[in-house]
Amino acid sequence: MTLQIVHPHKLMDSASLSRILTEVLLTEADAVRSVIEQTSDSLAAAARIIFESKGPLIVSGVGKSGHIARKIASTFSSLGKRAAFLHAAEASHGDLGMIHDDSVVLILSNSGETAELSDLLAYCRQYAIPIISITATSTSTLGRTSQIAIAHGKIAEACVNGLAPTASTTVALALGDALAVGVSHLSGTRPQDFRRYHPGGKLGLRLLKTEDLMHKGAALPVVLPTADMQEVVIEMSRKGFGTAIVCQNRRPIGLITDGDMRRNAARLWACRAADLIIGPPLTIRPDLKAAEALNLMNANGITSTIVTDDDGKLIGLLHIHDCLRAGVGK
Repeated sequence: MTLQIVHPHKLMDSASLSRILTEVLLTEADAVRSVIEQTSDSLAAAARIIFESKGPLIVSGVGKSGHIARKIASTFSSLGKRAAFLHAAEASHGDLGMIHDDSVVLILSNSGETAELSDLLAYCRQYAIPIISITATSTSTLGRTSQIAIAHGKIAEACVNGLAPTASTTVALALGDALAVGVSHLSGTRPQDFRRYHPGGKLGLRLLKTEDLMHKGAALPVVLPTADMQEVVIEMSRKGFGTAIVCQNRRPIGLITDGDMRRNAARLWACRAADLIIGPPLTIRPDLKAAEALNLMNANGITSTIVTDDDGKLIGLLHIHDCLRAGVGK
């Protein structure tokens, strides 16, 4: 006779599992809320020191704290503050050279007694490098060594045994995000700065402006209102947009497309450029988001639009293909 072992998890119904998962989320959310008041002053002081420092911010930790530290360093970099992750165990083997004389070091350790931190702490003490810590208590070794200790108190973990770093790492991550966002506000980080640090990906695409994609200068297919159709065709063919911009004193007064020419085929060669203009062209500003320009072209059933400056003078042409090639709208 074979004894069949039934694992307890196979007996758990969906409702019970859903309840457990909900409790985990609530535990972690409550943990973040619980530290707000006790960390607000130290967070503000830490954000100001990081903002005023000229060197890169060095963020360090070991184990799960190390994973969180790496993400915090990445967030600072995204928001315009130079930052790098330093694994505390590697610091003793040459990586201390990452720390500049004008750096600030942000160290994460729940207990504040992690052995691998000893060499890093000693180095910062010796060379007067400011230390900011995210830790449970200010009385730990790390807390006492820090210029500013962001002490969040003991956090009840959300794991089944109450041991694995779960709620405590969520708190550390939230505090790190608060620091990064606070420093970005002090620095006056703008959307165009974010675009500069994120040239790829959907976040970057959302911030692309018309001026980033438009054609300008000699690439523009420009004709005078008095140009005959031979000149118009040559200019359209040379520039390859299937469009000619009719300008008077550098101000666009109309747009001719190959479709306009086909519709006027019977009289085409007797016409001047001004004869094919239906009305004032649709124009946009160079600082308009590329995604908004794409939506505008789609809504009006057109494939290109003229870009003008504050004085209404021609500065560019945006074609729908430029947006699609860049991935705008995906």
